[in-house]
Amino acid sequence: MCTEGAFPHRSACSLPLTHVHTHIHVCVPVLWGSVPWGMKLQCVSLWLLGTILILCSVDNHGLRRCLISTDMHHIEESFQEIKRAIQAKDTFPNVTILSTLETLQIIKPLDVCCVTKNLLEFYVDRVFKDHQEPNPKILRKVSSIANSFLYMQKTLRQCQEQRQCHCRQEATNATRVIHDNYDQLEVRAAAIKSLGELDVFLAWINKNHEVTSSA
Repeated sequence: MCTEGAFPHRSACSLPLTHVHTHIHVCVPVLWGSVPWGMKLQCVSLWLLGTILILCSVDNHGLRRCLISTDMHHIEESFQEIKRAIQAKDTFPNVTILSTLETLQIIKPLDVCCVTKNLLEFYVDRVFKDHQEPNPKILRKVSSIANSFLYMQKTLRQCQEQRQCHCRQEATNATRVIHDNYDQLEVRAAAIKSLGELDVFLAWINKNHEVTSSA
């Protein structure tokens, strides 16, 4: 608020901007020097606390800004209905692609978005395409899951285009291990194995993402 008599001969309102700026720089140190030491410490503590809260808020926002909007419960139900039939076709029960992958369990929060995007691409571009299913009921369930994955994939691709889904080397290494495991098996056997372990990926999504319902 501008008041007359704040400066000799002229009001604060009539001073040029450069002069007002100069007076502000002069006055602030003088006023701060008159503040008691205890009050200074309190002000500094409050400032530090406010800064920490702001940084934490920004960090949490950064980790949660790429939300997966889909009906995860529906996907899990669809998989549970075909899980036994899929796993019964697995001719390599002692081999795993996802289920014992320790790398997936220690993914850092910054890499969650990228790893999720990469695994969605893995299932859409390789597993679902390589799988050949003669049973119409199972095929319908797999197709439903594939469509849900495509929807999630589109969401995370948009995040990546907006530079909100960073892919670091750790994320690339984790998904490369999964592809290497897949390549060690014959194509059809690898597809069956990966479908049978789909619950591992779904559980990982639920654990690491803030999932919102699309319904």
